[in-house]
Order: sequence, then structure tokens, then C-alpha cells
Amino acid sequence: MPHGQNILRKGEPLVCGICGIWRSDGQPVERAALERMNTRLHHRGPDSAGVFLAGPLGMAMRRLAIIDVRGGDQPIFNEDGSVAVVFNGEIYNFRDLRVELERLGHRFATHSDTEVLVHAYEQWGDAMLPRLNGMFAFALWDAPRRRLLLARDCMGEKPLYWSHSPRGLVWASEAKAVLTVPWVDREVDPLALHHYLTLQYVPDPLTIYTGIRRLPAAHKLVLEAGQAPLVERWWQLAFEPKWNLSDDEAIAQARLLLPAAVERQLVSDVPLGAFLSGGIDSSIIVALMAEQTSAPVRTFSIGFEERHFSETGYARQVAARYGTEHHEFIFRPADLTAVIEGVARAVDEPFADPAALPLYELARQTRQHVTVALSGDGGDETLAGYRRYVLDGWLRPYTALPRWVTRQAVPAAAAMLPEPAWLPEDRNPLTGLKRLGQFSATTHKASLARWGSYFNHREKLDLYQPELRAALAGVDSADWIAAAYDAARAESLLDRTLAADHVTYLAGDLLPKTDRMTMAHSLEARAPFLDAEWVEWTARLPARFKVRGRRGKWLLRAAFGDKLPPAVAARGKQGFGVPVGQWLRGELRDWAEERLRSEALRTWLRPEAVQRLFEEHQSGRANHGKKLWALLMLGVWRCRSVET
Repeated sequence: MPHGQNILRKGEPLVCGICGIWRSDGQPVERAALERMNTRLHHRGPDSAGVFLAGPLGMAMRRLAIIDVRGGDQPIFNEDGSVAVVFNGEIYNFRDLRVELERLGHRFATHSDTEVLVHAYEQWGDAMLPRLNGMFAFALWDAPRRRLLLARDCMGEKPLYWSHSPRGLVWASEAKAVLTVPWVDREVDPLALHHYLTLQYVPDPLTIYTGIRRLPAAHKLVLEAGQAPLVERWWQLAFEPKWNLSDDEAIAQARLLLPAAVERQLVSDVPLGAFLSGGIDSSIIVALMAEQTSAPVRTFSIGFEERHFSETGYARQVAARYGTEHHEFIFRPADLTAVIEGVARAVDEPFADPAALPLYELARQTRQHVTVALSGDGGDETLAGYRRYVLDGWLRPYTALPRWVTRQAVPAAAAMLPEPAWLPEDRNPLTGLKRLGQFSATTHKASLARWGSYFNHREKLDLYQPELRAALAGVDSADWIAAAYDAARAESLLDRTLAADHVTYLAGDLLPKTDRMTMAHSLEARAPFLDAEWVEWTARLPARFKVRGRRGKWLLRAAFGDKLPPAVAARGKQGFGVPVGQWLRGELRDWAEERLRSEALRTWLRPEAVQRLFEEHQSGRANHGKKLWALLMLGVWRCRSVET
């Protein structure tokens, strides 16, 4: 195992933002237009910038130097300069690829992982993509063929937005850069808004703008002169065939594969640390980091004054066991309004996951100490950590009861009970009871919509102005998730649900949240649980290694539980809950009421319906915290979009 807090290897990856323009009329791209785009991405790469102009094509990037700080500037070219690339992210297996390519006769001019892309493209064309283990978004220009290739990593850790019109193609790491180009359509997409109110985010490939699309995870976009863009999937997670393993064999393999994933992500020439929530995912990552480094791991946690929502006590236990250099922050209501504006600036679209608030502040504080932070993202989706994975199977007989029981009697009785806002929803039995009506009315193919949606279909139609209601009455957002369930390369209910969560919730909410909140502060986040080898191996594990009895993540606990303090190892799942319901009855009440009554929402929503939700929440009859939060963040985004 390597030693040293930072594993120093010359020529490693860098993190940045990329952007570009390809004009259809053949006119040269103006440097000023490209630099305007690139300036909007300064926070993603404050260390340096690069520009490439080739007539009607222009590409640019902003660099956050992580390793080989003095080298590795982009764009990077092949031997004769005919292939150029701008790249955001890391290729973890680039050394192996480089050795193979050198054997095949390719000559390298740098030590950067970025250069592997141009030589791999020369050798294998687009077939290079499944060979890459990493997090990335890149744009590659093949000058002899007049061919542009845009691609994203298999999990969707690094973002890529694009817009195509008769004027040409525009792309960038964030929508704010695309929006600097005058010909991009800024109209609001009603379908995107409709899905947002259920999912808390706008799902790929949509964005809130009709003129901009997001390239989905594991997809590529190819554009050749005179043709329309072609978007295709280049990889799909396979859950079959299953591994034939005993418990001991599975545990032994897990103990090899996950530490190897952590080792690949410990490479850095700049200070490196870890987010430590106190849950088992981030705690295991910290434990494995501590075993592979000689200096203390730097760990960072954030908690709340509201004790039911705070996990900092568990994080302290992990930090004490491994002697980490621990930093703990408290997120207070006094921080809210400034952080809300910061989150809105970072995401460019309506985004209602409340966990973005403390993560934004945690990233800001963490960046004062390190430039790279490992996280526990992906642990729940790879080994079935959410309670709903268990409940979906257990409650199937409930859906067979008469409809008057499941959709009328039980929901009506539950609605009469007051719902507290001081307890996290994932630990509040009453919240689950009130979800039963929605559970029975929603297809089993859409687990997230059953248990985690903000507004269901009927509730949205009740909110909408008549014109919007008529346009969207036949569009159920649960069908969006069900389509991902049907497309899965899997057989069981659990595996299909995990597959759907990978391409919807993980790729649409969790990873964009981490990317935007960290990159807003020029901090790189890495997720060992999303290492390609680990993800592909865990997908093919039989269900018994994921769910046993009433608990998920069996294998993670069995393989690594001995590395955790007993209280942490014994914990059930606790989401990164945020007390927005409580804040909306207290510190944020006046702020929220003023914004809910503003003109920003009236284009789409009936004011009386919004006011009714607010009053019901204030009365304590229901906890509409998340619903109101979705409306508030829509309003905050709308005000910002009008101003800019």
C-alpha cells in the first residue's frame, strides 16, 4: 500500500470546466465569445485557462490544478496536432492505458492523463470510452474528419450541457456558460418544470430551458460537418449474470476492490481530505484512507443546532478512532439566506434538494484547508442502502388490498394526524404512514416517486394555472422513472430499482449537487463508491449481499464493519436531512411568505393553492416543508433568471 498523506505522482489529472462553439455557417469563432463562456466557469478552474481556435470551431477550458501543477495545460494534442481535446475530470486507469498505447507505437509529450484520450481515440476511436475508468466530460476535435466528440463518464460525475440550432452547437460544463451565447433559447420548458416539482431536480436530458439539453451519463454526442448531432449511449450497467459467491468469498473480494478504488483516488499534489458525515459510507472511506496514508487524514463534517438532524457525534467517533485532523462546522439558520443565493447561483436551474444548503457551506469551509475531498456518494445506490428498497418488497401485499382501503381509508386517517417538522422524515413513522396512499397509487417501477417525490401528479395539477394543467394532465412524472426501470439490464425488482436510481436520482440529483456545491468553491470531490470496477462488481452481486432482513448494505457492513466504532457500525440509514420544515415555521417564515406571494410563480401556479399549502404547514396539520421548498427554489431561480 502507498504511504504519505498525498500520493505524489507526476502528470496526474486536473479538474476544470470546459466549453466550446462550432458554427454551422463556417465563420470563425470569435475569441471574445469563447472567453465570455470561459469566464463564467472561472470558479471551476481558477488556476489557468486555455483556448483553441480552428476556424468555425473553438474550445476552451478553465483549470484547477490538482497534480502536475506546472504542466498539463490544455488543449492537448496527438503527435501531429490533428486531434485536440479539452477535458474535465480524472482517468484513474490512465497509466495502464498509456503503457498499452506506447507498446502500440504512440508517443507521449506530457505526463498528463488528458493526453491518453487523444492517443486512445487514434487507436480505438469511440470504442475507447468503455476502457476509461474515471469521472470525466470532454470535447475532442478530429480535424481530418471534421468530427466533434463530446462524452460523459458512465455514472455522470462530471456535467456537460449543450445547445444546437441552425447557428451551430454550443457546449459547456455549466448552463451559465451556454447562456452567454445570444442565439440560445432561454424559454422555460414546461415539461422540465413539471418533472422538477415531483423529483426536486430537472432530469436528464432536459434542462429548465427549452434550448439547452444535458448530455446524460454514459452518453456521447457526435457532430460531423453538415449533419445533425447524434446522441448515443456508450455504456449501461449490467446486473446479470450474477456472481456465484459464498459469503466469505464476497467479503474477501470486497476487501480487495474497495480499498483499491480508494487508493486510485488518493493521488494529489495538493492538500486532500474527506467529507465525514458519520454514516457508514463516508466512515468506511475515511477508515480505508487512514490505512493507506501515514499522515492523519483531514476530515470535515457539518451539523445542525437541531439535534435530531445532526450526525456530528458519530463523525467524531470515527475521527477519534483514526486520529484524523477533524474539522466540524455547524450550519445555523442565520446562514440561510446567503447560502440559498449561493446555491441558486451554482446550479443555474431550479434545484430543491435541501441538502445542497449544508453541502455548499461544508464545501466553502473545507476549501480553506484542502483542494480535494473524498466522499461516500454512491454507497446507497450500489449496495441498496435506502429503506425503500426493503419496504418495496415487504409492502407488495398491501397494494393488493381493496382500493377503498389503500387509497381512501388509510390516507384519510393518516391525514388527520398532525405532522411534526422537528424530526427527519426518514425517521418519522408518520411520514411513512402518510406516504401509503401515494405508494399504492404509484407504479412499483417508480420507487423514488412512491417514497420520495415532492408533489404527486394530482397535487401538481391542483397547483397549476389552467393552461399548464391542460398541457400536462396526461404526463405523470412517475413514468419517467418507470421507463428507466424497464430499460434496465436486470431481472429482479430490487436490481431494476437500483438501475433506475443510478440513471435518475444519482445522476440527476446527488452527483450534480456534489459537483455544483464543491466546484462553486473550486473544490474537487471524488467518490470511490462510484469507481467503475466497484460499481460493475456490486451490480452483479445476488440480492442477499445487498438486503438481508430489514437492512440494506449487508456486504458493506460484513466486510468493513470491524473498521468502524460499534455505534456507527450498528446505525441504520439516516439521510442527510435538513430541517427546512422547521425553519419555514420559524426563521424562514417571513422570507418564505414574501417569496411565495411574489409574481415569480404566478405564471405557472395558482396563488390560492400555494397559499393554502403555506397555511397548512404553519398550522402543523401537515409538514409541507419539502413541497414549499421546491416552490421557493423555483421562485428564487426565476427571479435570478429574469435579472440575468
